[in-house]
Amino acid sequence: MDLKGRNFLTLLDFTPEEIEYLVDLAAELKDKKKKGIPVDIHKGKSIALIFEKTSTRTRCSFEIAAYDLGMHATYLDPSSSQIGKKESIADTARVLGRMFDGIEYRGYGQEKVEALAKYSGVPVWNGLTNEFHPTQLLADMLTIKEHFGRIKGIRFVYMGDARYNMGNSIMIACAKMGMHFTACTSKKYYPDPELVKKCEEFCKESGGSITFTEDVTEGTKDADVIYTDVWVSMGEAPEVWEERINDLLPYRVTSEVMKNAGEGAVFMHCLPAFHDLNTGVGKEIKAKFGLNEMEVTDEVFESSQSVVFDEAENRMHTIKAVMYATMK
Repeated sequence: MDLKGRNFLTLLDFTPEEIEYLVDLAAELKDKKKKGIPVDIHKGKSIALIFEKTSTRTRCSFEIAAYDLGMHATYLDPSSSQIGKKESIADTARVLGRMFDGIEYRGYGQEKVEALAKYSGVPVWNGLTNEFHPTQLLADMLTIKEHFGRIKGIRFVYMGDARYNMGNSIMIACAKMGMHFTACTSKKYYPDPELVKKCEEFCKESGGSITFTEDVTEGTKDADVIYTDVWVSMGEAPEVWEERINDLLPYRVTSEVMKNAGEGAVFMHCLPAFHDLNTGVGKEIKAKFGLNEMEVTDEVFESSQSVVFDEAENRMHTIKAVMYATMK
């Protein structure tokens, strides 16, 4: 399958066959890395990593993957770049496109990564925007395939705020790949209706399904995957914490939720997770709201059903697959 020169901005742009190809390619590259087999097919090339939002997993994944592929990576944080401030996105794209062979963007509106793709002339990869997080979903699908031996037919439940990048991207992936997606949350946190309609059309072809429920017992019954994310995204005002906690506390992932899902269910989270008091944010939440845990309990996070660190590692392998396949 030839994906050379393609951008990787959202899974909406890819067919189920192309998505599965990238997941399988990631598994192959993971196996080669474990065996010490080099895959440095892009020697002499360079990529730019634009981070308007900081990250641990995304940055490390892109940098290590680039190194493994034989490439040099230049990291640009908000303080070391003029993008969107003194220089337009379009102008930045045309400059970077003449210097680099590929560009990663992690930041805010999807329109920024779309503009980079439009004007740069080189492959552009979405490391996260407010609307979509496609590299995370490739890692999630690889993790699911490793644990269940398949992607199609998986019963996937997302608990929490399903309106933004993770809820959107999970729903798209499930619809495209024939999984059964359930958003288990308050109605005010359901995804955009227009995107839901689009995904329902994908389900007609894939055999997947989309369900919304506010009932935790009903929504998580016999699930294969229970997934959650932080309740407040990067860049949102601190004032929204109280509202989110009041609304989403019933949708915290607990041992009762996992028991209801079933013995074979796994817990997934894109990280970072607020499951204890060992973070600055965790301590602040404890001081303000008296909570020791947020979207998931520490008991679940540290349980044998938790595969969150498999997911974290798989970010590197799936990002490597995207760059491996799309670089010219």
